[in-house]
Amino acid sequence: MNMFVDQIKIEVHAGKGGDGMVAFRREKYVPNGGPAGGDGGRGGSIILKVDEGLRTLMDFRYHRIFKAKNGGNGMSKQMTGPSAEDTIIAVPQGTTVRDLDTGEIIGDLVEKDRELVVAKGGRGGRGNIHFASAKNPAPEIAENGEPGEDHYLELELKMLADVGLIGFPSVGKSTLLSVVTGAKPKIAAYEFTTLTPNLGMVMLPDGRDFAMADMPGLIEGASKGVGLGLKFLRHIERTRVLLHLVDMSSEDPHQAIERYRQINKELANYDPELLKRPQIIVATKMDLPNSADNLAAFKADLAADKTLEKQPEIFPISAVTHQGVQQLMQLTADLLDKTPAFDSESHDKELVAEYRAAAPDKKDEADFTITKDEDGTWVLGGEKLIRLFKMTDLTHEESQLRFARQLRHMGVDDALRAKGVQDGDLVRIEKFVFEFIQ
Repeated sequence: MNMFVDQIKIEVHAGKGGDGMVAFRREKYVPNGGPAGGDGGRGGSIILKVDEGLRTLMDFRYHRIFKAKNGGNGMSKQMTGPSAEDTIIAVPQGTTVRDLDTGEIIGDLVEKDRELVVAKGGRGGRGNIHFASAKNPAPEIAENGEPGEDHYLELELKMLADVGLIGFPSVGKSTLLSVVTGAKPKIAAYEFTTLTPNLGMVMLPDGRDFAMADMPGLIEGASKGVGLGLKFLRHIERTRVLLHLVDMSSEDPHQAIERYRQINKELANYDPELLKRPQIIVATKMDLPNSADNLAAFKADLAADKTLEKQPEIFPISAVTHQGVQQLMQLTADLLDKTPAFDSESHDKELVAEYRAAAPDKKDEADFTITKDEDGTWVLGGEKLIRLFKMTDLTHEESQLRFARQLRHMGVDDALRAKGVQDGDLVRIEKFVFEFIQ
């Protein structure tokens, strides 16, 4: 079974704020005690937090809906209800979070212990102590708690590795990773043996170390989703140095250069920035009969390529006999020392821009909407109006009148008249139905 999960969809529902209370002081020797209803507590938020011990999103396969607790209701004697605890969800380093409703990337969890609030809990409703005035010293008005945010999210894991092994299927990436690290990837003599990325730590005798990732193999068309290409390309984005493995054992002496160019073409099609990463060409399987001749032909083809600004470094190895492997790791560590840390945030900001451009601008959204049902009932909607409705305590007449005033100030009454509402027509907000009276 494939145990590596790098993309998952989840639902997050923050907690509702507690309701405010309508209450009055009724104590002996305290005449005209006045309003004393307390506020509701804050609802719990949903927070994603980086956990360095996690390597996959596997846990989310069995738990995809997360709900935070609601805040406590306000109490008498001006006591505020208890706030709910936030729900903290552990995610691996390298998790990108995207809102599925807008397409916007809302966070990139790379740093250790970083937290991201993905659904904010609602604030508590105000008790009647906040609505007292000279004209109305004993108000029977309180707010319900604000609804918590609901979001549908996609979590995408991009492995954090210093070095990425790239190349066609079966060029020896998994074998090299198993030789230089403690990783135990599946190794077999057929293509697409590696179905998921593998990660291992390379420890050098001089004390240096770095993370190396063996990615699923690429084929032509990978940047368009052919084969396992997109799985590979998502994870290679954050590597600092690329080891481009090229199989030198083919019967065709020109196969190596063709595959080398195809891989670079797929990198460029997916993201041209990937070709700017330091890259070492690793000539693999040098213990096989045709390899020396093929390597010579490969070097000649590269030397004849006028499109290259400079000739890339070619390092021959045999992972089976360990020929040149230790020297390659030393060379890779030296290159890493000279390569600045990759700024994943600046890279992802470029990706975010295109999603944000397509996302709806909430400033342009109307405060309310008006439609009409088949039975002639007028239906009111809109994010702001529904929020006010849910925070109205309809059990008290004063709260209902306050809500009616809020609708009038928003222009709902005038908009209904403009659409032809008649005296006595039914108006519905969610399941609440009332008559329109001029």
